[in-house]
Amino acid sequence: MTTWLLDAVAAFPHAIITPIVLPLMLGAALVLVERVAPKVVGPLSLIGVALLVLLNMGLMAQASNGYVSAYLLSNWQAPFGIALALDRLTALMLLLTSVLAFVALLYARDGADQRSPHFHAFFQFQLMGLNGAFLTADLFNLFVFFEVLLISSYALLLHGAGPDRLKASVHYITFNLAASALFLIAVSLLYALTGTLNMADLAVKVATLPASDAALVKAAGLLLMGVFCIKAALLPLYFWLPDTYGSATAPVAALFAIMTKVGLYSVIRTSTLIFGPDAGAAAQVVQPWLAILAGATLGLAALGAVQARSLRTVAAYTVVASAGILLLSVGLGSVHTLAAGLFYLVNSTLAAGLMFLLADRIAAARPGGGDRLSAAPFGPERATLAVLFVGAAVAAAGLPPMSGFFGKALLLQASAPLAQGIWVWPVVLICSLLMVVAYARAGAALFWASPAQHTRSAPTGAGMTVSVWMALVLLVGVTISAGPLASYTRATAAQLTERQTYIRAVLQKAPVAPAWDIRKEMNERIQRGGEK
Repeated sequence: MTTWLLDAVAAFPHAIITPIVLPLMLGAALVLVERVAPKVVGPLSLIGVALLVLLNMGLMAQASNGYVSAYLLSNWQAPFGIALALDRLTALMLLLTSVLAFVALLYARDGADQRSPHFHAFFQFQLMGLNGAFLTADLFNLFVFFEVLLISSYALLLHGAGPDRLKASVHYITFNLAASALFLIAVSLLYALTGTLNMADLAVKVATLPASDAALVKAAGLLLMGVFCIKAALLPLYFWLPDTYGSATAPVAALFAIMTKVGLYSVIRTSTLIFGPDAGAAAQVVQPWLAILAGATLGLAALGAVQARSLRTVAAYTVVASAGILLLSVGLGSVHTLAAGLFYLVNSTLAAGLMFLLADRIAAARPGGGDRLSAAPFGPERATLAVLFVGAAVAAAGLPPMSGFFGKALLLQASAPLAQGIWVWPVVLICSLLMVVAYARAGAALFWASPAQHTRSAPTGAGMTVSVWMALVLLVGVTISAGPLASYTRATAAQLTERQTYIRAVLQKAPVAPAWDIRKEMNERIQRGGEK
């Protein structure tokens, strides 16, 4: 199947831009279809995401050969035109996003998508923004795609209404609007210094800036990293996340599990490509403080999970804790720690998505109790939900035999030779223990202390059941495939540190010969007019 997908993607010259165009066109079409045939909107949206999964599998197979593929929009050579780029990291993020989106959308098809209009259109636009952020090779277009996914996330967060969602959305919107303003300031400063916003071109020009511009380029770099850390939920900029994710509907919160990874991706991309060791005065501008803040983020997230009063809040703090581990892997500055972080990213994203969906099913099975960590009567689904909870909790807490444990073990192994290893080990181990305590406490409160069952079953559609089990099966599959995944993430980390491959692929990509040369035709017409 992989060979067939690779051949199909290789034969299609516009495959790289399709993850952006497909959800864009489908989202726009669904707005119109919703008026005349609302019953087909959900199936069309689900089919579109399924096609996106297949396409991204082909793109990942293409990227696994080690080449960086560039795509020139409007056929203008970089850095004068907009460019997209596909490497191993981009392909991994695209596939992870589409798989999580399919699980979340399948869950939403059993009624959650009917709570307010245009859910599927906004869902597709959200995917467009996420995919564009991962694919773009230009900082300004990264800002544009950030705004696209944020606008869609505002609408999805308010999906279903309610005072809690409204309050959380106000905080979320205010925080992100401030981040967007800072993003524009950082981008403007970099453009004033270098005359370009193409990331490959910035990697070349930032390294050659004169010493007189050192303070300005460092300020721009730190400001840019600060914006990305807001998106990635790094201390002290993560306080918006628990309430926001905890108040969203289950499928929206599951999709939001990938949102913080956009900030993480941006930190990885810019810190290795633009502000890496060869960036001159701006070399590794973020390194001195990133690891320390990431460790503090992990610690506070673990404490927040322990004191949480609902399962959704525990899941939200799990997202923050995973962001701390992932940013710690970047901040340590080693190719091996980065590889370990990328390995952990897959498990943590899927586990958080599963936990949000599962919290919704538990709340439905406990009328009056919801997902609060207190005793309440369960329906007949208690045993099934308990099995699912154990599997999800083991994955989210990073316990063996799930792959989250291997990710943390790889991170500890890679950090041992480093000077920071003396504090990384106790921080990661203690926080991991606290996360285990948080999930053990949640399980005991939800299942062990529950009184006798009542007879009413929670309304559960086939999509809800299949999506939750699918997420757990995916986590098991990631564990079984730990060897190939670890090899892929090691190759990804090595490719990121070898930035010349990316720079050459983007800047040396030549425009294709036009099928219809309009300039030649215009010149011929001018000549014929002159002869007359």
